Amino acid sequence: MPRPAYPDSSEALSLNSGYAFPGIFPDLTEAANRALTTYRSESLQYGRPFGLPPLREWIAEYMKEDGCTVTADEIIVVNGAKNGLDLLCRLLTEEGDVIVVTAPMYFTAIPIFKSFGLTFIEIGQDDEGMDVEALDRALRERVNQGLPLPKFIYEVPDFHNPTGITLSRRRREALVALATRFGIAIFEDSPYRMLRYEGKSEPSLKALDAHGVVFEVGSFSKLLAPGLRVGWIAGPRALLERIARLKSDGGTCPLTQRIVFEFCTAGELRAHIERARAAYAQHRDLTVAALRRELPEASFAVPHGGYYLWVKFPPGVDTEIMTERAFRGGVSVIAGVSFYAGEAAHADPETAPTRYIRIAYSRATPEEIEDGIQRLAEAYHSMI
Repeated sequence: MPRPAYPDSSEALSLNSGYAFPGIFPDLTEAANRALTTYRSESLQYGRPFGLPPLREWIAEYMKEDGCTVTADEIIVVNGAKNGLDLLCRLLTEEGDVIVVTAPMYFTAIPIFKSFGLTFIEIGQDDEGMDVEALDRALRERVNQGLPLPKFIYEVPDFHNPTGITLSRRRREALVALATRFGIAIFEDSPYRMLRYEGKSEPSLKALDAHGVVFEVGSFSKLLAPGLRVGWIAGPRALLERIARLKSDGGTCPLTQRIVFEFCTAGELRAHIERARAAYAQHRDLTVAALRRELPEASFAVPHGGYYLWVKFPPGVDTEIMTERAFRGGVSVIAGVSFYAGEAAHADPETAPTRYIRIAYSRATPEEIEDGIQRLAEAYHSMI
């Protein structure tokens, strides 16, 4: 059957956003049944501002297994990680404040931060992640100039979105030490941490934090299913109490919290994570093989986990134009310019945003990945 040449958005193959793969969504029927029978009076009532107590206990134990020293009192449940970022900005920032982000960065966080009137210090990355030495220089320069320090540092240390880079151990230690020395909070957003396909895991920033500067923003979106909209913030109790008063929803949905808790405590989470790892590793490997076959001109680092490939094209290729052509040809990817918070042009041709695209291999089926990369290659070759 001939494929459509000029699809609408519903027809284009999706290699763009970090949606989960529907083929591995867990069966939550039994958990939902318990939530709506045994715990009906709780599940269908208004929620508590801090969240369901047993779920907070479970999250604290989950984090302890990952090396963190936390209690349930240091956990507040929120409506996913983005809601957590929004609440932290409400708590800690005012219009005109400065924050630190990576260049490139998670593009959905950009409008959240901009909605609070924040401005950005962009710090570059290499194969070890954020350049912490460059950040140190930038902070010392602000001190020397009498400028206010940033209110927080935003980082995705594990399988960074969009680059796929994992922050090295020495950079993690240096970043936490730097934030502690300057008294700056760190927002650690690491939804892909458990989706490691090979290699050794590094300690989370929260696990390295001995002085309470790190807020971990967690989420069940990548662990279970994004539609549940259940996440959490781990941080000092006194600040979480202030966050609870800022929650306009009154409290995250008790029904979805109870479903998550029942599923996790039934011992099903570990097996589900293993299924997710196997599926996403296969998707990554298929995408890598297809790119090497169809687009040998492109370069990229192969991430050890997560959802994304950050793909670089030769000089002179404008990936904004290329992604438009690719969409008309039936596949959707995201141009690199979408992942930069600053407005200034990037003069270095080696790191110019217009040379990059992000490919999300998470949602598509293996067949769609193969077809999508072929369509992307056709768009690229039509430009050279």
